[in-house]
Parts: sequence; C-alpha cells; structure tokens
Amino acid sequence: MTITAKENLVGAWAFLVGIIIAVIVGLISYLTGKTVDPVILGFLVILGFIVGYFVSEENVQTFLFASVSLVLISYAGIQTLVIRAAIIGLEINMIITAVLGAMQFLFIPATIVVAIKTVFSLAQR
Repeated sequence: MTITAKENLVGAWAFLVGIIIAVIVGLISYLTGKTVDPVILGFLVILGFIVGYFVSEENVQTFLFASVSLVLISYAGIQTLVIRAAIIGLEINMIITAVLGAMQFLFIPATIVVAIKTVFSLAQR
C-alpha cells in the first residue's frame, strides 16, 4: 500500500493497525478457546469506520471491489473451513477461521462507510 498524500496517512495507519490487531485477536481467540473481549472487537469496528472515512474518491471503486470480495470470501471461507475442520480434524482450519472472523470486524464497517459515502456523492451530482 503506497501512501501518496497526507489525507491517506490516517486511513493507512488505521488499516495497518487493524489488520495486525485482527490477526492477534484471531490467534488469541484460537489459543485460549475463549471469545474475544467485546471492547477489542469494538475497537476493530472503530478502526474500520476510520479506514472507510479516509478512503479517497479516486480509490473508492477499487476499495469497494476489494473489500466486498474479502468480506464475501472470508465468510465463505469460515463456513467451508468449519465444515472441513469438523470432518478432517485439522487445527490450522480453526486458526484461519478465527483470524478471518476478526478481520470481518474491520472490513465490514469500512465497506459500509465507503458505500454510503459513494451513494451520497452520486446523489449530489
């Protein structure tokens, strides 16, 4: 991810921090076998709103395409991996499922914010 302007700096850092936290949350959730503290998940949601707010107009189409793809694929991956993990018994599937689930807390709010911004932008034209 290349940062080309100051307005993208906050969104880029929020995205990076969010991805790191989502991976850590997923791993901790798997290792402890417990649900994650709702405050941490709420923090991921807030970071998602920040990421979505700072997406520039020229990157909206690319962001929406990528984020919607990621949300759909991670949801499908979670469903498939849970079934496969139950059949085969592989532990790696549960780690991936936990990380993908945590990432959804970041990407879904970001996608919603960008989509709403796009609709308002189109309505003003």
